Amino acid sequence: MSNITVTHAESGLVHAEVVRRERITPHMTRVTLGGPDVARFEFRGFDQWFRLALPIGDEGALDRMPQRFGFGGYLSYLSIPKGQRPVVRNYTVRDYRESERELDIDFVVHGSEGVAGPWAARAVPGERVALIDQGCGWRGLDADWNLIVADESGLPAALGILRDLPRAATGHAIIELFDERDRQDVDAPVGVEVHWLVRAEAAEPGSAALPALEALDFPDGTPYAFAVGEQALAAGARRHLVRQRGVPKGGVTFSGYWRR
Repeated sequence: MSNITVTHAESGLVHAEVVRRERITPHMTRVTLGGPDVARFEFRGFDQWFRLALPIGDEGALDRMPQRFGFGGYLSYLSIPKGQRPVVRNYTVRDYRESERELDIDFVVHGSEGVAGPWAARAVPGERVALIDQGCGWRGLDADWNLIVADESGLPAALGILRDLPRAATGHAIIELFDERDRQDVDAPVGVEVHWLVRAEAAEPGSAALPALEALDFPDGTPYAFAVGEQALAAGARRHLVRQRGVPKGGVTFSGYWRR
């Protein structure tokens, strides 16, 4: 469930290859992509996201990926035989270095479940992938202050937004992790307080962030809010903000990045 608008960027399908892989925290692996075609990627900052296509055995199937991922593009994608069809997952640009044509992606890796996490854990230089830029979810609406709520899957988005907010911005960021050691350095405006929380082992995502949101002493005025992560966390944050805090629905951007 999400109210983020998809943007079909002019760059279309961008081909890239793995340049390097680095474990930056116990459960977060950074994969850096590069290659000549990456020069066509237009970096917009904040929580810019994209469809990442990972080949299943046959890298040649990447050449059959559509240029866009709208309705027609999705039908074209489905026309690729199942055994060859690349796996597509949504990810956030953690950083982009135009002069080096390098794009960083942070993957949550904890075990062998899923496709993208295990792929990131074993990715080697030279492996081919493709991506389709889909724009930013963060709308930066005029508001008295800003509010960000995220779990570990939304950490790259939260950190990118905090990095690119105007330095005079104020507000709060509530970030929930399942391991304290996965905290990262934050480049946030002085007026934005970052609250790091760790949920109990085996607890539901949002079990730390949602109570903290409910207990938060809101500054005066109306916030622009951004809530992303596991579906229950994102939907729960939106529900609380709209029903209990009186924030207009249009002032809350939310997206369930995954579902438990």
